[in-house]
Amino acid sequence: MRRDHFLKSLAALAAAGAVPLVAHAGANLKMMIPANPGGGWDGTGRELGKALLDAKVADTVQYENKGGAAGVIGLAQFVNASKGDPNALIMTGAVMVGGIITGKPQVGMDKITPIARLTSEYNVFVVPADSPLKSMKDVVEQMKKDPASVKWGGGSRGSTEHICASMLATKVGVDPKKVNYVAFRGGGEATAAVLGGNVSVGGSGYSEFAEYIKAGKMRPIGVTSPKRLPGIDVPTLKESGFDVVLGNWRAVYGAPGITPEQRAALAEMVVKATKSKSWLEALERNAWTPALLTGKAFDDFVDDEFANLRGIMHLSGMVA
Repeated sequence: MRRDHFLKSLAALAAAGAVPLVAHAGANLKMMIPANPGGGWDGTGRELGKALLDAKVADTVQYENKGGAAGVIGLAQFVNASKGDPNALIMTGAVMVGGIITGKPQVGMDKITPIARLTSEYNVFVVPADSPLKSMKDVVEQMKKDPASVKWGGGSRGSTEHICASMLATKVGVDPKKVNYVAFRGGGEATAAVLGGNVSVGGSGYSEFAEYIKAGKMRPIGVTSPKRLPGIDVPTLKESGFDVVLGNWRAVYGAPGITPEQRAALAEMVVKATKSKSWLEALERNAWTPALLTGKAFDDFVDDEFANLRGIMHLSGMVA
């Protein structure tokens, strides 16, 4: 068959839907990061972009940051601008699930296409280096005396660190509705607030605070993992006597209205990216726990997370 005839036949098949137009090797991808620069979503999204390039499944990756409302502002923009686009991606995770439960926005994660869960990261709580609060027990004692005097800083309302602070209050007999939580639009803002002494306690993924902890500018007082994180000498909340364990997973979704074939192609690209050298290095450098999940297993996981987090947030007094 002559080349021009072949191309015409291929175009006709594509127009008829017989040849799905899917994301492919050499794709020019667009990554929506629904948070300000400097936070967990930003770091994970950009590391994933590097890994996609390293795995040679993408030629370029363009990033857009749009923070606010636990990622829901960026989510709404992504839904409106990316319908049917097989090369569009958005970072999501537990924080967005919490934000949707508390905020009840018009646009939810059901409008976008699940691709893959990537990582799980436990929160670390820190205090400024010169803080009179030396341990989580000190924080709890102060919170018992005067809940408002302990200013917690972290991600958007409904984030995992917000949930943990409320869970901790409940465990120690403090009304979770009295937790003085200050929400920031991104990890960079939360970090600045801790360094500036504008909050009593800061919460985030370890990777966001690591350089400041190592430099002695922040003092870590507890992690939300069931056991100590490898290579990180920080006691768990359970070690300190508080039964609070909660992980923060992060994931990537595709645009609304893409086909099953396009979803599968994106998932294949992401799986290949997670095997790349740059991604494996990022996991180790950031103390991220690999948690790859795709397909129906990922769909079911997200459904379960909505149910579980809604239950935790109800018990913590965050939602009715």
